[in-house]
Parts: sequence; structure tokens; C-alpha cells
Amino acid sequence: MTQKLSIIKIGGNVIENKTELSKFLKLFADFDGFKILVHGGGKLATQLATKLGIESKMVDGRRITDAETLEVITMVYAGLTNKNIVAQLQANKCNAIGLSGADGNAILAHKRPVEEIDYGFAGDVDGVNKKMISKLLKADLTPVFCAMSHDGHGQLLNTNADTIAAEVAIHMSSFYDTTLYYCFEKKGVLKDISDEDSVIAQIDNPSYTKLLSEGIIADGMIPKIDNCFNAIERGVEKVCIGHHSMLDSKNELFTTITI
Repeated sequence: MTQKLSIIKIGGNVIENKTELSKFLKLFADFDGFKILVHGGGKLATQLATKLGIESKMVDGRRITDAETLEVITMVYAGLTNKNIVAQLQANKCNAIGLSGADGNAILAHKRPVEEIDYGFAGDVDGVNKKMISKLLKADLTPVFCAMSHDGHGQLLNTNADTIAAEVAIHMSSFYDTTLYYCFEKKGVLKDISDEDSVIAQIDNPSYTKLLSEGIIADGMIPKIDNCFNAIERGVEKVCIGHHSMLDSKNELFTTITI
């Protein structure tokens, strides 16, 4: 019987809220079975960049990562945010190990080619070192990945945390029954944005097409859902989107993505 593995991605809105982060990390630490945490930290990086007099440039919600910005996100993602999370998990008796994609050659990527926009030192994932990650899990260590990869030639790269979570889940699915959880501030994908409880319980390909045509799923939610379907089509067992309270077995209000 194949063992289960949960890959859980947490966003910046929770990371910035000490109370919510504490609640989430308690739920994560108590979550059964093998698990991996992936986190962003973009808002904190923007705040530090501002303090240092470095302008943060965004295009369609994606950060332009020049050399100075890369230094800032390395400090925030791989340093401050990652180690704070690891320390709090240790306090919750979860033996976590903080990693970037460079550690253990975990996540290899290439610098995004310049087309209409030059995203700078942004990375698109090529591969995940699933054997190394599996060794950590079997050693009772819980990997905590920040949103950074590397190119194998000494260059760190800023990489979207949603994408890292999906790619890790996809690659690990050859060893485990993987479930991918995207935790954010809403209870799930909402039918009515003004009604917090109008959660769409399940989305498959036909219903997704309908929701797109009706404009119910739009803007920033589209790439997130596309990421979910990509993961399902490439071997991930199940993808769930919702508030981090969905990690509590008593909470049944979240969205599940299926084929």
C-alpha cells in the first residue's frame, strides 16, 4: 500500500498575521502522516525592500526580480520567514528542516527566458530531487520549502510558491499518494465573492469551463486553478483549496479539484 504525503502551501496573508500563523502551524504540526510545507513571503519582502530604498516592480502580480531584489527575497524567504516557521514548528514538536531549492539540489530551475517582459532572476522549475526529499521524510524530518530554486550553476532564482508546491507534489507522486493543499484567506473557491460561505465544494473540468464562462472564476484565481489541474493531470491524487482550518478534520468547508 502506497503511503500518503500531504504538500501544504501557505500564503503571505497568514505569514504576516502572527495569530493566524500560530494557529496554522499548530494544525500543520498535528496533521497526520508525511507532510511538506511550502511558503511564500512576498509582502514581507516588499516591506524590507521599501525600508532599504529598493523599488518593488510587479507585472500582473508577478515580481520583477533584479539583482538587488533577489538579495532581499533571499534574506526574507530563505532566512527570516523560513527559520521563524521552522522554530515555531519545533516548538510544536514537529521536527522541521528549512530548505531552499538549492539545498540538497532539491529544486532545479532555469531563468525564465525574456519574451515581452524581463522577469529578471525568476525561475521556472525543471526538476525536483524526489529521492533526497523522500530520505528526509523517512528520517522523520518535515521539509519546509521557501519560494526559491537554483539553476545548478550557482544562481539562486525567485520561483512562485504555488508552482513549487505543485511541482513537488507532482514529482513526489511517483513515490506516494500525494494530496496538495493550497491554504489562503478564503474558505475555498467562492460562487459569490461577497458571501464567504458560498464555497464551491468540487470543481472538475466541465464545471471549471462553465465557471470561467460565467465569470465566477476570474483574475488571480485562474492561474491558481490551472496549477491545480496541471497537478491532477500529472499524478497528484487530490488538490484542495481553502482556509488553513481545512487541515482540521472537523472542517468540511473547502474546495476539492478533480479531473
